[in-house]
Amino acid sequence: MRSNRIRTTVLAATTLLAALSLTACGGDDGTDAKKPAETVQEVSGSPTPETTTAPEKDATSPTDTEPASDSKPKAPATTPRTEAPAAKPKPKPKTPVTCTGANTKVTVTKVNRPINHLLLTVTNTGDRPCYAYHAPMLRFDGAQAVFRVLQDSKPQAVVTLDPGQSAYAGIGLTGEPTGQKPYPSKHLGVTFADRNDGPINSASTELTLPAGTYWDDNGFVTYWQSEMADALTY
Repeated sequence: MRSNRIRTTVLAATTLLAALSLTACGGDDGTDAKKPAETVQEVSGSPTPETTTAPEKDATSPTDTEPASDSKPKAPATTPRTEAPAAKPKPKPKTPVTCTGANTKVTVTKVNRPINHLLLTVTNTGDRPCYAYHAPMLRFDGAQAVFRVLQDSKPQAVVTLDPGQSAYAGIGLTGEPTGQKPYPSKHLGVTFADRNDGPINSASTELTLPAGTYWDDNGFVTYWQSEMADALTY
């Protein structure tokens, strides 16, 4: 009887201890809900700086050694302007003078067409333009008078020769047959005319005629022409 009472007391004490133990470990609802451990930061005299993980560098992002490219387009490099040298003033045109034997070269040649014709050519050898006034004054060997000038050949304007240019005059050695015997000649004197159709005797030129040259009183010489063809038209 006594032993049963002692056993009952021991069982009751054991049951009580077990209940107390469950109460200490469980919640009010009897579940095993363990609270998560709280992280306790150590407090010191100064706050501990937070550790920040550096982001990974992008392969395309600029680095310390590679300067970032400017998104704005750069203006092209400009070449310094060089001023063109000042244009030299054009020289004033020289005043024309009269063509004479002193500033020209005169030649005489025989032509095939028309027959019995010679061609007189004058070239400006000076440094100024010159006026070939009227017609050349011709005189064959031993002739007393100047060769006749063909008035129908007068041009509309005076022929002007720039340096190096030429003018022409045609010489018809003979005219219509009249029974006159032609004269042989070896030399031809050429005198230029001034503006008033007067002779400039101070600068005459003497030329050697082609071999076998004959002329008569019906022959003629044309005015100075700008074109050779015009001089040989008559």
